[in-house]
Amino acid sequence: MDTSTVPAKRPQRPQRRPPARPARPSSRRRALRTNVTAYGFLCAALFCFALFAWWPIVRQIVLSFQENNLVDEPKWVGLDNFRTVVEDPAFGQAWKNTITFTLLALLCGYVIPFAVAIVLNELRHARGYLRFVVYLPVMLPPIVSVLLFRWFYDPGPGLFNQLLDFVGLPGLSWLDSTDTALISLVIVSTWMNMGSGVLIYLAALQNIPGDLYEAAELDGAGIFKRIWNVTVPQTRLILLLMLMLQIVATMQVFIEPYMLTGGGPENATVTVAFLMYQYAFVYGGNYGAGSALGVMLMIVLLAVAAVQLRLTRDEKR
Repeated sequence: MDTSTVPAKRPQRPQRRPPARPARPSSRRRALRTNVTAYGFLCAALFCFALFAWWPIVRQIVLSFQENNLVDEPKWVGLDNFRTVVEDPAFGQAWKNTITFTLLALLCGYVIPFAVAIVLNELRHARGYLRFVVYLPVMLPPIVSVLLFRWFYDPGPGLFNQLLDFVGLPGLSWLDSTDTALISLVIVSTWMNMGSGVLIYLAALQNIPGDLYEAAELDGAGIFKRIWNVTVPQTRLILLLMLMLQIVATMQVFIEPYMLTGGGPENATVTVAFLMYQYAFVYGGNYGAGSALGVMLMIVLLAVAAVQLRLTRDEKR
């Protein structure tokens, strides 16, 4: 055998080992570091929430059982503050006005924003401009809106009476009559807060698949049937949430009666929140009675929230 034609084997080069990587921290240490950062942010948020939300609630509950004017030494009086509030002749009137205001606000401030959102959702032109116009009152300070409507309601040169006079109708004493004072406050509240509800409803309406409307239209459903059978069921959870928020907000109404009517005429616009203010800052600094009334209002609102959560849970099943 001729070995001259066999190629010589090349010497193999020594393989280089990759440089050693630095040791990584264990997964447990990484998880601990991540959790510590997350819990740090969470504790800061909980501290702020406890300081500005929970502590005032606890303080109010404590004050409701004390005779306290924030100057002298507080004295525990048990349920005397609650008896004082219940025996006040304005107590029943305040609750009646508050409930009436809430019901009227639901008819105006709950239904009208939903209808406006449906109309804006169907528009094809100037949609952004109209959304801005609808939301503009929300950006105004509440005191500015209230002062604006005070001029609207003026029995002399007020805008509303000028419009009534233009169509040949007699003017009204909007804020000075027991028949129109409360509904006048409802109009102000609806105008100030409608924009937020319209935007929330618009966001919910835009998430409804268009195929549902097309199928309903092919079945011969008119516009009102499409709203009732498609729009309302698809936005039911949002409607329930907004219902609770509307009730909670309207039952705490204070700015409108304080700035426009002062609780009058003849206590026709005295609300629970306004009566709380009177106990604390008008009736000799009776913070205990005002806190007792606030605790009653809080219990009612908690009951409303519990019912809403139950309804929402049943809807999700």
